[in-house]
Amino acid sequence: MSKLHISYNQIHESIRQSVDRYHINDNFKPDLMIAIGGGGFIPARMLRTFLKKTERGNIPIQAIGLSLYEELANAGGEEKPGTQVQKTQWLNFGASHSEISLLGRRILIVDEVDDTRTTLAYAVEELKKDVEAEEIRRGMKPGESNTTFGVFVLHNKIKPKKRDLPEDIMKNYFAAVEMPDQWLVYPWDAVDIESHTELANKNA
Repeated sequence: MSKLHISYNQIHESIRQSVDRYHINDNFKPDLMIAIGGGGFIPARMLRTFLKKTERGNIPIQAIGLSLYEELANAGGEEKPGTQVQKTQWLNFGASHSEISLLGRRILIVDEVDDTRTTLAYAVEELKKDVEAEEIRRGMKPGESNTTFGVFVLHNKIKPKKRDLPEDIMKNYFAAVEMPDQWLVYPWDAVDIESHTELANKNA
């Protein structure tokens, strides 16, 4: 599979265009972002530049860490797509003053690529479970808090997915770029950023 190098400038422009194209500020109106690490960190920060501030100021960005474990196919070391997702970092739902409440928020989950959709679907499921648990803890019925989730990805690969996202999520699903299945090389993975950017500009 050929490699497609993508520059910071290209990502910045793709995000700017997609916010306008999807009318995210007028329709979804997020007031919290949750970035899936590590690929979602930089896109979330770029995205915030183009989102309208809330009454509290800039839209806050929280981070979660997920690891998609790979299985070795044979002794030669060939990798199969990962199937098991595990949390490496999650939101704090403790009883202290630093508790994060998701209730009633319009939450945009941000990642760099929607490939097999395994990690993304897991993140959505677990965050929804957290919301329901918090609702019950506060004496509410499931869904009573009217918490809304959406998804923003830089790239969505047009291919069969291993997991599906709920219908209510797909109503608020935003992909900056829809593309064929291709090996993407992001600038935050580059050792030589000058060489990486040159390759990205050739692909433009």
